[in-house]
Amino acid sequence: MQTFHISATGHSLNYLPEYVAVDQGFFEEEGLKVTAEVPSPWDRVLDDIGTGKAQAALGGIWVPSMFHGRGKRYVPFAQVAARAPLAIVGRERPEDFEWAALAGRTVSMKGSNGASVGLFVKMLLRENGVDPSAVNFVQDLDGRMLTDLFTGGMGDYLVIDFPSAVTIEAAGGGHVVQPLPVTGGNIPWSVYYSEGEPDDERRETHTRFARALARGMDWILAHDAEDYRAFLAATFPRFAPDLLVKLTNIYRANGMWTTPRIDNDAYQRWQVGISDGHLTDAPIPYGALIDQRPTAA
Repeated sequence: MQTFHISATGHSLNYLPEYVAVDQGFFEEEGLKVTAEVPSPWDRVLDDIGTGKAQAALGGIWVPSMFHGRGKRYVPFAQVAARAPLAIVGRERPEDFEWAALAGRTVSMKGSNGASVGLFVKMLLRENGVDPSAVNFVQDLDGRMLTDLFTGGMGDYLVIDFPSAVTIEAAGGGHVVQPLPVTGGNIPWSVYYSEGEPDDERRETHTRFARALARGMDWILAHDAEDYRAFLAATFPRFAPDLLVKLTNIYRANGMWTTPRIDNDAYQRWQVGISDGHLTDAPIPYGALIDQRPTAA
């Protein structure tokens, strides 16, 4: 049995296909013993794949994009989440929300665990005709602190992970005005990547990993979340089981989990957002960054 260790930037519901593939034995059937950890701070994932402690990092594709052509080569080879697992919480009712109304308003969003949240929200603003510079962003603080401040009265909107957003709404702390797994469109949000150009042996391992991950996705899509309520509760003990079942079914219905293959159109869209966020000089062509062969089948 070959060990395949993942250094992940979080432990999240949108990573569910990986956890299912472990639980159902799909990785083992591919000869892989898959383990995972979440280092702190999050950017230690790069040290872990650089030293060989981990065989893959799991996180945002903006990291391999940002380093492309700048001394490091990080190669994405599979995708686990095809939608952003975020929501915008506001003080008005969802039916009263308009993107144009964000101009001149204060929007809080965490910046302590990478750039994805800010890049994505600002991309959505541009796509909806709003200049991000017209919005007052608070994004240099931790998400938990920003949540406490928002529910205490600071600002107009809060961008937070979807489970936490629904929890805030249930407690009367605001309204989910934009559930981005539903309204945010396709994007390669969470990908697996390794350091350096893969040789044939590593690519073969990545192929087996992707094949088992695809089985995890297929299993989730074939089963209503109510069927594995206990597994969800044990995997994510911070959240109420009813909430986990509800959100998993929302994810299932809205394309969070599709295939490990990174979609070209979604990739190109995200590359524009990453470039407009000044992390790259220009969008990177699909074939220049992605190793397509592990998911070619």
